[in-house]
Amino acid sequence: MEHGHEFEEIRGSTRVSVAVPVYNEEAVIPLLLDRTRAVLDALPGGPHELVLVDDGSSDRTLELLAAAAEQDPRVVVIGLSRNFGHQTALAAGLDHVSGDVVILMDADLQDPPEAIPTLLERYRQGYDVVYVERIKRKESWLLRFCYYVFYRLMAALSSIELPVDSGDFGLMSRRVVNELCKMPEHHRYLRGLRRWVGFRQIGIPVERSLRQGGRTKYGPLKLLKLASDGIFAFSVVPLRAAAILGSVSIGWSLLFSLYSIYAKFWLHSPQGFTALVLVITFLSGTILFFLGIIGEYVGRIYEETKARPHYIVRTSLNRLARPTVDTGAEGQKPWGQRTASMAGD
Repeated sequence: MEHGHEFEEIRGSTRVSVAVPVYNEEAVIPLLLDRTRAVLDALPGGPHELVLVDDGSSDRTLELLAAAAEQDPRVVVIGLSRNFGHQTALAAGLDHVSGDVVILMDADLQDPPEAIPTLLERYRQGYDVVYVERIKRKESWLLRFCYYVFYRLMAALSSIELPVDSGDFGLMSRRVVNELCKMPEHHRYLRGLRRWVGFRQIGIPVERSLRQGGRTKYGPLKLLKLASDGIFAFSVVPLRAAAILGSVSIGWSLLFSLYSIYAKFWLHSPQGFTALVLVITFLSGTILFFLGIIGEYVGRIYEETKARPHYIVRTSLNRLARPTVDTGAEGQKPWGQRTASMAGD
């Protein structure tokens, strides 16, 4: 009982880091800062921090983030040298957080920061990963259908049990983040890696909101790339499918050869080229298709062997600030009122 009480006390005085990748989001930055800081102001424990990773934005995003960091030392800004992609920006955020608990969320506010206290409640109950199950999505019916199919296809093909309808928005304990930061792969699917790490995990339903400003950065091609990263990172079923289809093709070829012999000597049917052309076309397309799949796996191996860094940091603000918890007679100050030294490159 004493150990359990000590565990609850430790989890009750938690420092929270919120990591947010940002790319060309100048329209939503002010609202993102206001809503997220308001949530962190109301949280006990601390001091908390907001880590914003600018993924090579071409608008005024970095300028707005720098202004926020200058006014508030709890705002940490990491500016990447170019656009490295959403999943890499998330990984950069994990590399620079300092809290006991890390919340990953997107800048578009479709995942509401007001859900953070609910995630922390589950954390205090002993869960190391609290992921959000997206419900009541506001996208078009076609996009919702594609998401529905992808998540279930991914879960069926994966070598581990992946939760359906869950995105990157969620909570991770420090020990989970430490394990994720050790992983060297470049083609990352963080919601899958988060599941692979293990520990106690639970999902909670949260309504998916409309984008609060700007436009989506995930077009059809980027969504397809994210889907392929998930499938190729957690499944070898596409490779096995090639062997299965090859075996089936051999079986059908044997049956067709027996039929051809029967037709030639007993039915006296004239020879034709239609069946032959169809078979050659089908098998040729199948071979090229699976060569492409094998090439995708080989290409990913090639990318890993080059051992390039996942990203390059161009600038950072407040990154070295590691404030300590206030323990004076005044008690805990709100998140936005604490002071700390600033550091930048």
